[in-house]
Amino acid sequence: MDQFRGQPRLPKFAVPKRYDIRLKPDLTICSFSGSIAIDLDIVADTKYIVLNAAELTVSSGSISFTNKKSSKVVKPATVDLIQEDEILVLEFPETIPIGLGVLVIDFEGILNDKMKGFYRSTYEHSGEKKNMAVTQFEPADARRCFPCWDEPACKATFKITLDVPLELVALSNMPIAEEKKDGLLRRISYQESPIMSTYLVAVVVGFFDYVEDHTSDGVKVRVYCQVGKGNQGKFALDVAVQTLELYKDYFDVPYSLPKLDMVAIPDFAAGAMENYGLVTYRETALLYDNQHSAAANKQRVATVVAHELAHQWFGNLVTMEWWTHLWLNEGFATWVSYLAADSLFPEWKIWSQFLHETTEGLKLDGLAESHPIEVDINHAGEIDEIFDAISYRKGASVIRMLQSYLGAECFQRSLASYIKRYACSNAKTEDLWSSLEEGSGEPVNKLMYSWTKQQGYPVVSVKIKDQKLNFEQSQFLSSGAHGDGHWIVPLTLCFGSYDVRKNFLLQTKTEALDIKEFINLSISKDSLVESRKGGRTGTWIKLNVDQTGFYRVKYDEELAAGLRYAVENKYLSASDRFGILDDSYALCMARQQSLTSLLTLLGAYREENDYTVLSNLISISYKVGRIAADAVPQLLDNVKQFFINLFQHSAEKLGWEPKAGESHSDAMLRGEILTAMAVFGHDQTLNEASGRFHAFLEDRNTPLLPPDIRKAAYVAVMRRTNTTNRLGYESLLRVYRETDLSQEKTRVLSSLASSPDPDIILEVLNFLLSSEVRSQDVVFGLAVSQEGREVAWKWFKEHWEYISNTWGSGFLLTRFISAVVSPFASLEKSKEVEEFFASRAKPSIARTLKQSLERVHINTNWVESVQNEKHLTEAVQELAHRKY
Repeated sequence: MDQFRGQPRLPKFAVPKRYDIRLKPDLTICSFSGSIAIDLDIVADTKYIVLNAAELTVSSGSISFTNKKSSKVVKPATVDLIQEDEILVLEFPETIPIGLGVLVIDFEGILNDKMKGFYRSTYEHSGEKKNMAVTQFEPADARRCFPCWDEPACKATFKITLDVPLELVALSNMPIAEEKKDGLLRRISYQESPIMSTYLVAVVVGFFDYVEDHTSDGVKVRVYCQVGKGNQGKFALDVAVQTLELYKDYFDVPYSLPKLDMVAIPDFAAGAMENYGLVTYRETALLYDNQHSAAANKQRVATVVAHELAHQWFGNLVTMEWWTHLWLNEGFATWVSYLAADSLFPEWKIWSQFLHETTEGLKLDGLAESHPIEVDINHAGEIDEIFDAISYRKGASVIRMLQSYLGAECFQRSLASYIKRYACSNAKTEDLWSSLEEGSGEPVNKLMYSWTKQQGYPVVSVKIKDQKLNFEQSQFLSSGAHGDGHWIVPLTLCFGSYDVRKNFLLQTKTEALDIKEFINLSISKDSLVESRKGGRTGTWIKLNVDQTGFYRVKYDEELAAGLRYAVENKYLSASDRFGILDDSYALCMARQQSLTSLLTLLGAYREENDYTVLSNLISISYKVGRIAADAVPQLLDNVKQFFINLFQHSAEKLGWEPKAGESHSDAMLRGEILTAMAVFGHDQTLNEASGRFHAFLEDRNTPLLPPDIRKAAYVAVMRRTNTTNRLGYESLLRVYRETDLSQEKTRVLSSLASSPDPDIILEVLNFLLSSEVRSQDVVFGLAVSQEGREVAWKWFKEHWEYISNTWGSGFLLTRFISAVVSPFASLEKSKEVEEFFASRAKPSIARTLKQSLERVHINTNWVESVQNEKHLTEAVQELAHRKY
């Protein structure tokens, strides 16, 4: 048996072709029993059959193998369940010959509370607490429900039968084929599925309401939710029907199942899961309440539904060969979800918001402890950690970069060809590149190799000299260190106007471009510096036009000055204003640019009104505020005042009240701006928030506190909450306890730790571990204030054993580590963290721990750099007192 231990992949002695699965969940004692008959193709003479199983009880007497040729039944001589590798090894007394056979296994298991495998979720029905049974098999947890070949390449068909109580709704991937009453139970048999991977099999059993619609070609679409919440499913239902129609045209392949069910699950670790024909969601990602959900909630529902339905083609119909290619699923679904949302809601201008995806990808990939898009996976325990910003956001961003380079029509045509070619089978990254190369005639394989096979990305430095633009690429690292990566970079640039542009591939480390090649104008270096004298119109050069490329740009001082002037005078698109801001912030963090320089640039955005740009500006202000608190605490009040002045124009323009006919993005921006004003201590904002919050406590339907600004009010109330003034905290807990809307609970949880009082923070953290907070939601409460960092770390260490046992079998544990460790900014704290984890680390958190410690080192070096910066004090004081 030892020869099978520690192997990343199952041996290929046998290939599953069909599963016949019967499950009988008991929702009272939270257990299940089952049996499975697997049609196998034995492809090599063997005495062993090796498949996956975990946390199941399997006895040797419950297993048999029947050779279809001779109808001979063979029992295994030994059965070994190797827990650490999650495999079931069956050794037979005689060699099983090549050919077809059937493996039959009976088994039992527990409906666990870990939100993985076959698990239980709790809810209330008619005032009584109930359990529902739910499956979550991605990435490798089907093995916790039934023995199987739990690898994406091992596709098969599935015939599922459930024995469930008469009164309950029972759903699976396919429509019901037959059901029979058996005492107090129903035996429900579902139609056999098309060929698919085990991680896409799904079962849900519980009390539900539903709303229903159909696509133009007859696909039945339903949204299931807790009884009484049916109306909250209507928006997602409408989005789903339209999105299925859209994807049918875009991929040139119809949706391949006769029905699509979408279910809101009260306890759900991820955001959603694309199970074939039975998509499961957190309630916050599927349900929308017209009265109490915010505009941001509406957008999230639309994009998450579009993401999961994209998987029905990209992931379910065509499936990655192994988890190394996870990005093929997640990167594409992320990118396509924006395509769908833009088509359905063009007024949202959602593509500008895609830049948030790119930024998050750039942030993670700027770490030395990042990983390539295609990452080697050697054990199932390593998979959870790569469901991250690299697979999703960098993956989506390089797809957008490639689509921009190839052109939208060519890209769509080639993508449809790829899906048709690999439908019902598995594919690797190279297969996609080949299809795109064939359809475009461009060297896609060569171009994209550097973007998926190596980690990181370049910063392109640009300066002008002797009528030439000089480019140099080097690997960008947030630490300021030098990497040795090299990329083929699709460069785009425009010169003083979006009508004057140039596109080319930067294939070498350095390159020079004669300006006369693309503009009939002789330019001197000096003329690139914007001059305000005499009203002269200046010239600017912008690389990475509209931020379609996954790289950063560093301009020399003269070019940077020209762009700053272009920002102030609104010469640039919102996307380009975003890019200049984000690159400058990243360069400052990497100590390639001074904080004084960054703050001066931020001042150019004082009249900014675009949601995406301002949202990023707010995120940057929070980080700069934290660094200032560590580096120059004596200047913190001035830094806060600078940001209040910077945001005051937008805050006053938007006000507290929604305006008739205002844009979707303005509705989202209002809440973010007011939250920022509260965080930085703007007295008028704090006072107004307090008054509106108290009106809300008296009447939950008051127009004084609509959903879009509730988070701002909650944060403001907590900023004034301390141990001698606990009313705000206790009132927010009351709001949390009285609402049954998951989005409202999340708003409250994400605000509670905003208090500056460490004692209140400790109470909040202890509340998170109480039975009142669902396990899935605890991470929302971990965003503690600057003043609460130390108490959060102490709490984390004291509760580590409980936290590890409760969340240690999934990716939520990594959120704890990142949230608590990453904000620190000292070498002493880094050493303390390392010492704590020296005896507690395990493979499933190794990458996250290294990344979090690297962020601490980056913060530490940034703080030291700011402390040594000349003229910072004068600059901050001047900026703080400047009136805009």
